[in-house]
Amino acid sequence: MINIIRNSKYSVLFSGVCALILAMGIARYSFTPMIPYMQNQIGMTESLAGWLAGWNYIGYLAGLFMVWLLRDLRAQDFFYRYGLVVAVLATAIMGFHENSLIWYLSRFFSGISTALVFMLGTGLIAKWLERNGHEEDLGIHFSGLGLGIILGAVIVDFAAKQLLGGVPWQGQWFALAGFGALFAIPAFFLLPFPDKEQIEEAKQYDNRKEEEPSKKWLLMITAAYICAGFSNTINVTFTSLIAEYIPLRNQGTLMWIFVGLAAAPAPYIWEKVAHRIGFLNAIRTAFIINIASNLLMTFFTSFGSIAFSALLFGLSFMGIVSLTLKVIAYKYRYRATQVMAQLTLGYSLAQIISPIVSGVVAETTGSFNLPLYIVSAMMVFGFICLSVIKREGRALPSLRQDNRD
Repeated sequence: MINIIRNSKYSVLFSGVCALILAMGIARYSFTPMIPYMQNQIGMTESLAGWLAGWNYIGYLAGLFMVWLLRDLRAQDFFYRYGLVVAVLATAIMGFHENSLIWYLSRFFSGISTALVFMLGTGLIAKWLERNGHEEDLGIHFSGLGLGIILGAVIVDFAAKQLLGGVPWQGQWFALAGFGALFAIPAFFLLPFPDKEQIEEAKQYDNRKEEEPSKKWLLMITAAYICAGFSNTINVTFTSLIAEYIPLRNQGTLMWIFVGLAAAPAPYIWEKVAHRIGFLNAIRTAFIINIASNLLMTFFTSFGSIAFSALLFGLSFMGIVSLTLKVIAYKYRYRATQVMAQLTLGYSLAQIISPIVSGVVAETTGSFNLPLYIVSAMMVFGFICLSVIKREGRALPSLRQDNRD
Protein backbone atom coordinates (compact mmCIF):
# COMPACT_ATOMS: atom_id res chain seq x y z
CA MET A 1 0.00 0.00 0.00
CA ILE A 2 2.83 2.39 0.91
CA ASN A 3 4.57 1.68 -2.40
CA ILE A 4 1.34 2.36 -4.33
CA ILE A 5 0.98 5.72 -2.58
CA ARG A 6 4.64 6.53 -3.19
CA ASN A 7 4.38 5.73 -6.89
CA SER A 8 1.35 7.92 -7.47
CA LYS A 9 1.81 11.06 -9.55
CA TYR A 10 -0.09 13.05 -6.95
CA SER A 11 1.99 11.82 -4.01
CA VAL A 12 5.24 12.57 -5.83
CA LEU A 13 4.08 16.06 -6.76
CA PHE A 14 2.81 16.61 -3.21
CA SER A 15 6.21 15.63 -1.84
CA GLY A 16 7.85 18.17 -4.14
CA VAL A 17 5.43 20.93 -3.18
CA CYS A 18 6.05 20.26 0.53
CA ALA A 19 9.81 20.24 -0.06
CA LEU A 20 9.70 23.66 -1.72
CA ILE A 21 7.41 25.07 0.98
CA LEU A 22 10.00 24.04 3.55
CA ALA A 23 13.24 24.84 1.75
CA MET A 24 12.22 27.95 -0.16
CA GLY A 25 9.22 29.42 1.65
CA ILE A 26 10.33 28.76 5.22
CA ALA A 27 14.09 28.13 5.41
CA ARG A 28 14.96 30.76 2.82
CA TYR A 29 12.32 33.37 2.08
CA SER A 30 10.72 33.72 5.53
CA PHE A 31 13.65 35.98 6.40
CA THR A 32 12.04 38.69 4.22
CA PRO A 33 8.90 39.21 6.37
CA MET A 34 11.01 38.69 9.51
CA ILE A 35 13.26 41.70 8.80
CA PRO A 36 10.78 44.43 9.94
CA TYR A 37 10.03 42.51 13.17
CA MET A 38 13.72 42.08 13.96
CA GLN A 39 14.36 45.73 13.14
CA ASN A 40 11.63 46.92 15.50
CA GLN A 41 12.52 44.58 18.38
CA ILE A 42 16.32 44.39 18.31
CA GLY A 43 17.36 47.17 15.94
CA MET A 44 18.61 45.09 13.02
CA THR A 45 20.07 47.46 10.42
CA GLU A 46 19.50 47.34 6.67
CA SER A 47 23.16 46.51 6.07
CA LEU A 48 23.07 43.61 8.55
CA ALA A 49 19.92 42.31 6.88
CA GLY A 50 21.71 42.54 3.55
CA TRP A 51 24.76 40.69 4.89
CA LEU A 52 22.58 37.94 6.35
CA ALA A 53 20.84 37.57 3.00
CA GLY A 54 24.26 37.49 1.36
CA TRP A 55 25.44 34.70 3.68
CA ASN A 56 22.34 32.74 2.82
CA TYR A 57 23.23 33.00 -0.84
CA ILE A 58 26.86 32.07 -0.12
CA GLY A 59 25.48 28.90 1.45
CA TYR A 60 23.28 28.42 -1.59
CA LEU A 61 26.37 28.73 -3.78
CA ALA A 62 28.19 26.11 -1.69
CA GLY A 63 25.17 23.84 -1.99
CA LEU A 64 25.20 24.25 -5.76
CA PHE A 65 28.82 23.11 -5.88
CA MET A 66 27.74 20.03 -3.96
CA VAL A 67 24.91 19.42 -6.43
CA TRP A 68 27.26 19.86 -9.38
CA LEU A 69 29.60 17.21 -7.94
CA LEU A 70 26.83 14.68 -7.24
CA ARG A 71 26.66 12.51 -10.36
CA ASP A 72 25.34 9.33 -8.77
CA LEU A 73 21.55 9.13 -8.53
CA ARG A 74 21.66 7.48 -5.10
CA ALA A 75 23.89 10.23 -3.76
CA GLN A 76 21.52 12.87 -5.14
CA ASP A 77 18.62 11.17 -3.39
CA PHE A 78 20.51 10.96 -0.07
CA PHE A 79 21.56 14.61 -0.02
CA TYR A 80 18.07 15.74 -1.03
CA ARG A 81 16.65 14.10 2.09
CA TYR A 82 19.57 15.31 4.19
CA GLY A 83 18.83 18.86 3.03
CA LEU A 84 15.27 18.64 4.37
CA VAL A 85 16.58 17.99 7.90
CA VAL A 86 19.16 20.78 7.70
CA ALA A 87 16.48 23.24 6.53
CA VAL A 88 14.45 22.68 9.71
CA LEU A 89 17.47 22.90 12.04
CA ALA A 90 18.91 26.02 10.38
CA THR A 91 15.57 27.81 10.73
CA ALA A 92 15.29 26.94 14.42
CA ILE A 93 18.83 28.12 15.18
CA MET A 94 17.93 31.68 14.14
CA GLY A 95 15.82 32.01 17.29
CA PHE A 96 18.35 30.75 19.81
CA HIS A 97 20.62 33.78 20.06
CA GLU A 98 21.14 37.43 19.09
CA ASN A 99 24.76 36.84 18.11
CA SER A 100 25.27 37.89 14.48
CA LEU A 101 27.88 35.15 13.95
CA ILE A 102 25.30 32.50 14.83
CA TRP A 103 22.86 34.17 12.46
CA TYR A 104 25.45 34.12 9.68
CA LEU A 105 26.04 30.39 10.21
CA SER A 106 22.32 29.71 10.34
CA ARG A 107 21.64 31.54 7.09
CA PHE A 108 24.67 29.87 5.49
CA PHE A 109 23.43 26.35 6.25
CA SER A 110 19.91 27.37 5.31
CA GLY A 111 21.31 28.31 1.91
CA ILE A 112 23.03 24.93 1.55
CA SER A 113 19.83 23.08 2.40
CA THR A 114 17.82 25.20 -0.04
CA ALA A 115 20.17 24.38 -2.91
CA LEU A 116 20.15 20.67 -2.10
CA VAL A 117 16.38 20.43 -1.80
CA PHE A 118 15.49 22.73 -4.69
CA MET A 119 18.03 21.50 -7.25
CA LEU A 120 18.18 17.83 -6.34
CA GLY A 121 14.47 17.55 -5.56
CA THR A 122 13.48 19.22 -8.83
CA GLY A 123 15.84 16.96 -10.78
CA LEU A 124 14.61 13.78 -9.08
CA ILE A 125 10.96 14.67 -9.55
CA ALA A 126 11.50 15.71 -13.19
CA LYS A 127 13.14 12.34 -13.88
CA TRP A 128 10.34 10.42 -12.15
CA LEU A 129 7.65 12.34 -14.04
CA GLU A 130 9.34 11.80 -17.40
CA ARG A 131 9.84 8.06 -16.81
CA ASN A 132 6.18 7.71 -15.91
CA GLY A 133 4.73 9.86 -18.71
CA HIS A 134 3.76 12.87 -16.59
CA GLU A 135 6.44 15.36 -17.68
CA GLU A 136 3.94 18.14 -18.36
CA ASP A 137 2.98 18.23 -14.66
CA LEU A 138 6.35 19.57 -13.48
CA GLY A 139 4.88 23.07 -13.18
CA ILE A 140 2.75 21.89 -10.25
CA HIS A 141 5.95 21.11 -8.38
CA PHE A 142 7.14 24.72 -8.70
CA SER A 143 3.89 26.03 -7.18
CA GLY A 144 5.36 25.00 -3.82
CA LEU A 145 7.63 28.03 -3.98
CA GLY A 146 4.75 30.50 -4.15
CA LEU A 147 2.76 28.59 -1.56
CA GLY A 148 5.84 28.61 0.66
CA ILE A 149 6.13 32.38 0.41
CA ILE A 150 2.50 32.75 1.46
CA LEU A 151 2.70 30.23 4.29
CA GLY A 152 6.01 31.60 5.57
CA ALA A 153 4.56 35.11 5.78
CA VAL A 154 1.32 33.87 7.37
CA ILE A 155 3.25 31.89 10.00
CA VAL A 156 5.40 34.93 10.80
CA ASP A 157 2.34 37.15 11.18
CA PHE A 158 0.34 34.50 13.07
CA ALA A 159 3.14 33.91 15.57
CA ALA A 160 3.59 37.64 16.15
CA LYS A 161 -0.10 38.36 16.74
CA GLN A 162 -1.96 35.16 17.64
CA LEU A 163 0.32 32.35 18.86
CA LEU A 164 0.21 32.30 22.67
CA GLY A 165 -1.10 35.85 22.56
CA GLY A 166 1.79 36.95 20.36
CA VAL A 167 5.41 35.87 20.60
CA PRO A 168 8.64 37.87 20.04
CA TRP A 169 10.95 37.36 17.08
CA GLN A 170 12.57 34.24 18.61
CA GLY A 171 9.18 32.56 18.88
CA GLN A 172 8.45 33.41 15.27
CA TRP A 173 11.56 31.54 14.15
CA PHE A 174 10.64 28.54 16.32
CA ALA A 175 7.13 28.53 14.86
CA LEU A 176 8.60 28.55 11.36
CA ALA A 177 10.84 25.61 12.23
CA GLY A 178 7.94 23.68 13.75
CA PHE A 179 5.75 24.04 10.70
CA GLY A 180 8.75 23.29 8.52
CA ALA A 181 9.22 19.96 10.30
CA LEU A 182 5.63 19.03 9.45
CA PHE A 183 6.24 19.67 5.74
CA ALA A 184 9.51 17.72 5.89
CA ILE A 185 7.67 14.47 6.66
CA PRO A 186 5.77 14.04 3.35
CA ALA A 187 8.68 15.58 1.45
CA PHE A 188 10.97 12.89 2.85
CA PHE A 189 8.75 9.81 2.70
CA LEU A 190 6.50 10.29 -0.36
CA LEU A 191 9.24 10.64 -2.98
CA PRO A 192 10.20 7.11 -4.12
CA PHE A 193 13.79 6.01 -3.66
CA PRO A 194 15.54 5.42 -7.02
CA ASP A 195 15.54 1.76 -8.09
CA LYS A 196 18.34 -0.17 -9.83
CA GLU A 197 16.83 0.40 -13.27
CA GLN A 198 16.80 4.18 -12.81
CA ILE A 199 20.37 4.16 -11.52
CA GLU A 200 21.65 2.17 -14.50
CA GLU A 201 19.68 4.30 -16.96
CA ALA A 202 21.18 7.45 -15.48
CA LYS A 203 24.71 6.03 -15.80
CA GLN A 204 24.17 5.08 -19.43
CA TYR A 205 22.78 8.50 -20.35
CA ASP A 206 25.37 10.58 -18.48
CA ASN A 207 27.82 10.73 -21.38
CA ARG A 208 25.31 11.12 -24.22
CA LYS A 209 25.34 14.73 -25.32
CA GLU A 210 24.48 14.52 -28.99
CA GLU A 211 20.94 15.86 -28.48
CA GLU A 212 21.93 18.75 -26.23
CA PRO A 213 21.96 22.43 -27.24
CA SER A 214 25.20 24.19 -28.15
CA LYS A 215 27.51 25.90 -25.66
CA LYS A 216 26.40 29.26 -27.03
CA TRP A 217 22.77 28.44 -26.25
CA LEU A 218 23.66 27.56 -22.66
CA LEU A 219 25.86 30.65 -22.30
CA MET A 220 23.08 33.00 -23.43
CA ILE A 221 20.39 31.52 -21.21
CA THR A 222 22.83 31.50 -18.28
CA ALA A 223 23.62 35.19 -18.80
CA ALA A 224 19.92 36.01 -18.85
CA TYR A 225 19.34 33.96 -15.69
CA ILE A 226 22.16 35.81 -13.91
CA CYS A 227 20.52 39.14 -14.75
CA ALA A 228 17.26 37.81 -13.32
CA GLY A 229 19.15 36.85 -10.18
CA PHE A 230 20.12 40.47 -9.51
CA SER A 231 16.56 41.73 -9.97
CA ASN A 232 14.80 38.92 -8.14
CA THR A 233 17.10 39.07 -5.11
CA ILE A 234 16.37 42.71 -4.30
CA ASN A 235 12.64 42.01 -4.28
CA VAL A 236 12.92 38.66 -2.51
CA THR A 237 15.07 40.15 0.26
CA PHE A 238 13.62 43.61 0.67
CA THR A 239 9.97 43.66 -0.49
CA SER A 240 8.71 43.98 3.09
CA LEU A 241 11.31 46.62 3.94
CA ILE A 242 10.70 48.64 0.75
CA ALA A 243 7.02 48.89 1.71
CA GLU A 244 8.02 50.25 5.13
CA TYR A 245 10.42 52.74 3.50
CA ILE A 246 7.77 54.26 1.19
CA PRO A 247 6.26 54.36 3.88
CA LEU A 248 3.39 51.90 4.10
CA ARG A 249 3.61 51.24 7.81
CA ASN A 250 2.91 47.68 8.98
CA GLN A 251 2.14 46.59 5.40
CA GLY A 252 5.46 44.86 4.65
CA THR A 253 4.26 41.34 5.46
CA LEU A 254 1.08 41.88 3.45
CA MET A 255 3.11 42.92 0.39
CA TRP A 256 5.17 39.74 0.71
CA ILE A 257 1.95 37.73 0.85
CA PHE A 258 0.89 39.40 -2.41
CA VAL A 259 4.15 38.15 -3.95
CA GLY A 260 3.28 34.62 -2.84
CA LEU A 261 -0.31 34.85 -4.06
CA ALA A 262 0.92 35.65 -7.55
CA ALA A 263 3.80 33.16 -7.45
CA ALA A 264 1.70 30.14 -6.39
CA PRO A 265 -0.37 29.77 -9.60
CA ALA A 266 2.36 31.28 -11.78
CA PRO A 267 3.96 27.98 -12.95
CA TYR A 268 0.57 26.75 -14.20
CA ILE A 269 -0.20 30.08 -15.89
CA TRP A 270 3.20 30.32 -17.57
CA GLU A 271 2.94 26.70 -18.69
CA LYS A 272 -0.22 27.59 -20.61
CA VAL A 273 1.38 30.73 -22.01
CA ALA A 274 4.48 28.77 -23.10
CA HIS A 275 2.36 26.26 -25.00
CA ARG A 276 0.87 29.11 -27.01
CA ILE A 277 3.89 31.31 -27.72
CA GLY A 278 6.88 29.05 -27.00
CA PHE A 279 8.99 28.67 -23.89
CA LEU A 280 11.69 31.22 -24.74
CA ASN A 281 9.07 33.79 -25.74
CA ALA A 282 7.29 33.16 -22.44
CA ILE A 283 10.52 33.72 -20.51
CA ARG A 284 11.08 36.98 -22.43
CA THR A 285 7.57 38.10 -21.49
CA ALA A 286 8.30 37.35 -17.83
CA PHE A 287 11.42 39.54 -18.09
CA ILE A 288 9.32 42.46 -19.36
CA ILE A 289 6.83 42.07 -16.50
CA ASN A 290 9.70 41.88 -14.00
CA ILE A 291 11.12 45.17 -15.26
CA ALA A 292 7.67 46.77 -15.02
CA SER A 293 7.31 45.63 -11.41
CA ASN A 294 10.66 47.23 -10.49
CA LEU A 295 9.87 50.55 -12.13
CA LEU A 296 6.35 50.66 -10.74
CA MET A 297 7.79 50.43 -7.23
CA THR A 298 10.04 53.45 -7.87
CA PHE A 299 7.51 55.71 -9.63
CA PHE A 300 4.49 55.29 -7.33
CA THR A 301 4.02 55.06 -3.57
CA SER A 302 0.32 54.28 -3.06
CA PHE A 303 -0.86 51.06 -1.45
CA GLY A 304 -2.53 49.92 -4.67
CA SER A 305 0.50 50.52 -6.89
CA ILE A 306 2.92 48.75 -4.52
CA ALA A 307 0.51 45.83 -4.12
CA PHE A 308 0.22 45.58 -7.91
CA SER A 309 4.01 45.71 -8.19
CA ALA A 310 4.31 42.86 -5.68
CA LEU A 311 1.82 40.79 -7.69
CA LEU A 312 3.71 41.45 -10.93
CA PHE A 313 6.99 40.49 -9.30
CA GLY A 314 5.58 37.23 -7.90
CA LEU A 315 4.16 36.31 -11.29
CA SER A 316 7.33 37.15 -13.26
CA PHE A 317 9.86 35.84 -10.75
CA MET A 318 8.21 32.44 -10.58
CA GLY A 319 7.74 32.37 -14.33
CA ILE A 320 11.43 32.97 -15.00
CA VAL A 321 12.53 30.28 -12.54
CA SER A 322 10.00 27.57 -13.44
CA LEU A 323 10.18 28.00 -17.22
CA THR A 324 13.97 28.19 -17.34
CA LEU A 325 14.47 25.11 -15.18
CA LYS A 326 11.81 23.19 -17.08
CA VAL A 327 13.58 23.93 -20.37
CA ILE A 328 16.85 22.71 -18.83
CA ALA A 329 15.18 19.60 -17.37
CA TYR A 330 13.95 18.40 -20.74
CA LYS A 331 16.87 19.48 -22.88
CA TYR A 332 19.45 17.74 -20.67
CA ARG A 333 17.45 14.89 -19.10
CA TYR A 334 19.69 12.88 -16.73
CA ARG A 335 22.34 15.60 -16.76
CA ALA A 336 19.70 18.17 -15.90
CA THR A 337 20.60 18.39 -12.20
CA GLN A 338 24.21 19.25 -12.97
CA VAL A 339 23.27 21.73 -15.71
CA MET A 340 20.70 23.36 -13.41
CA ALA A 341 23.44 23.76 -10.81
CA GLN A 342 25.82 25.18 -13.39
CA LEU A 343 23.17 27.60 -14.60
CA THR A 344 22.36 28.69 -11.07
CA LEU A 345 25.97 29.28 -9.99
CA GLY A 346 25.99 32.64 -11.73
CA TYR A 347 22.50 33.36 -10.41
CA SER A 348 23.84 32.74 -6.91
CA LEU A 349 26.75 35.14 -7.35
CA ALA A 350 24.15 37.76 -8.23
CA GLN A 351 22.20 36.76 -5.12
CA ILE A 352 25.26 37.32 -2.94
CA ILE A 353 26.19 40.71 -4.38
CA SER A 354 22.72 42.16 -4.89
CA PRO A 355 21.32 42.21 -1.31
CA ILE A 356 24.61 43.34 0.26
CA VAL A 357 25.10 46.28 -2.11
CA SER A 358 21.39 47.17 -2.16
CA GLY A 359 21.16 47.15 1.64
CA VAL A 360 24.18 49.45 2.02
CA VAL A 361 22.94 51.82 -0.71
CA ALA A 362 19.45 51.96 0.80
CA GLU A 363 20.83 52.68 4.25
CA THR A 364 22.99 55.49 2.80
CA THR A 365 20.43 57.09 0.47
CA GLY A 366 17.24 56.26 2.35
CA SER A 367 15.72 54.64 -0.74
CA PHE A 368 15.88 51.47 -2.83
CA ASN A 369 15.23 53.37 -6.07
CA LEU A 370 18.83 53.39 -7.36
CA PRO A 371 19.33 49.61 -6.92
CA LEU A 372 15.97 48.99 -8.62
CA TYR A 373 16.97 51.14 -11.61
CA ILE A 374 20.27 49.29 -11.97
CA VAL A 375 18.75 45.81 -11.89
CA SER A 376 16.07 46.90 -14.34
CA ALA A 377 18.82 47.85 -16.79
CA MET A 378 20.41 44.43 -16.23
CA MET A 379 17.09 42.76 -17.01
CA VAL A 380 17.03 44.61 -20.34
CA PHE A 381 20.42 43.07 -21.12
CA GLY A 382 19.07 39.64 -20.10
CA PHE A 383 16.15 40.12 -22.45
CA ILE A 384 18.60 40.81 -25.27
CA CYS A 385 20.50 37.59 -24.46
CA LEU A 386 17.27 35.60 -24.69
CA SER A 387 16.40 37.28 -27.97
CA VAL A 388 19.55 36.03 -29.72
CA ILE A 389 19.02 32.40 -28.76
CA LYS A 390 18.08 30.26 -31.74
CA ARG A 391 15.88 27.20 -31.51
CA GLU A 392 18.00 24.10 -31.33
CA GLY A 393 18.39 20.84 -29.44
CA ARG A 394 15.69 18.47 -28.27
CA ALA A 395 12.20 19.96 -28.20
CA LEU A 396 10.15 19.81 -25.06
CA PRO A 397 7.84 16.76 -25.08
CA SER A 398 4.78 18.99 -24.95
CA LEU A 399 5.97 20.96 -27.97
CA ARG A 400 7.19 18.23 -30.30
CA GLN A 401 4.66 19.20 -32.94
CA ASP A 402 5.52 22.88 -33.27
CA ASN A 403 9.01 22.84 -31.70
CA ARG A 404 8.50 26.29 -30.17
CA ASP A 405 11.03 25.85 -27.36
